[in-house]
Amino acid sequence: MNFENFLSAITSPALRAVAAHWAVARDNRVMPSWQQLRPSQIAPYLPIIWVYKYDRETGTFIGRLAGDRIAQYFGKNFRGIRLEDVHPPATLPRVQEMMTRGVTEPALYRTSGRLFRQGDRVAMGERIVLPLAGDGLHGDGLIGASDYEYATPNPGYAPIELIAEKEYWFSLAQDLAAA
Repeated sequence: MNFENFLSAITSPALRAVAAHWAVARDNRVMPSWQQLRPSQIAPYLPIIWVYKYDRETGTFIGRLAGDRIAQYFGKNFRGIRLEDVHPPATLPRVQEMMTRGVTEPALYRTSGRLFRQGDRVAMGERIVLPLAGDGLHGDGLIGASDYEYATPNPGYAPIELIAEKEYWFSLAQDLAAA
């Protein structure tokens, strides 16, 4: 039930498509695995998608993928890079907290309004984050997508600082308890 509430809250058609694919991929599981996702099914949205794997023992997030648009703004691809090597120290604790909650609770996440700042420039839009689990139950990664309006990227201008203006959480704990 929480997924339906989550999906109905999303305004971006691109993000709705990514979330709907996540739901189809999970089938009757609480969460889909990375392997169950089909990039061909969400090909038009790959530029705005990012993925991290999560190590429960160390609490570390390692990048798996950053779509072209995401990598362009950050000035790097996330593949194989630790979360702390992508985000500046000022915003890292908040990003780590948000991502940890998403993967460990587990929960679906949506934010809208101001999404990130680069110096004095601000991007407006919507972001979603969805947990992944190799066994369908224990979170081991996240897939996120950010749909936004922003001026021409300039990675050398200033670091990208994530903002979460209007945050909404949709817990999957009830689904997990029923599994």
